[in-house]
Amino acid sequence: MRLLLIRHGQTPANVRGELDTAAPGPGLTELGHAQAAAIPDALASERIDAIYVSQLARTQQTAAPLARVHGGMRRTVLPGIHEIEAGRLEGRGDKRAVTAYLKTVRAWGDGKLGRRMPGAGDGHEFFSRFDVDVARVYEEQGADATAALFSHGAAIRIWTAVRARNATPEFPGRRHLDNTGVVTLEGSPFAGWFLADWHGEPAGGAALNDPAAEDVTGESELSG
Repeated sequence: MRLLLIRHGQTPANVRGELDTAAPGPGLTELGHAQAAAIPDALASERIDAIYVSQLARTQQTAAPLARVHGGMRRTVLPGIHEIEAGRLEGRGDKRAVTAYLKTVRAWGDGKLGRRMPGAGDGHEFFSRFDVDVARVYEEQGADATAALFSHGAAIRIWTAVRARNATPEFPGRRHLDNTGVVTLEGSPFAGWFLADWHGEPAGGAALNDPAAEDVTGESELSG
């Protein structure tokens, strides 16, 4: 299977640098909608067999243009590919809160899955829910399919770091993943996943990036 992990478009929280992980969450900014509109052309060379989104509104809005181009393809909501819950850090953008969030995620990449996000889950819970959803996509679509999964910055980066057999845990932390950046993996839940491409810029190109945004889950801060 070819798995396209696509980060959602820009939200107001991305601009403000706040941890915003609760459902249903905010919609997209004007730039976020423009980023989403550019995705179909950026993925024109891909054979899209299925589109999946998280429970959060921003992924569903980001996937809408791609679904329209593909004849109104259904956007199936998955319960486990949402962002890593911030718990008691929710809504905060101060350095202490952001550091605590990112240190917890980094610990999971180092194999310390028992480390718990303040007031939320641990790494075992995160990987379990994300793995279950990816396995469901594989079962529903088959080995030869290409599936687009619209998910979230920290979630995509740490899941790829741990599950891609050819990526070290440090690699995603050193690479940014802007809104609508695309991480491409190939393989299966059984044989394992291999990182085929890391396109950290917006799918429509660098012109759709917002260098002024304080994007805490997209910047290259998951490494130490």
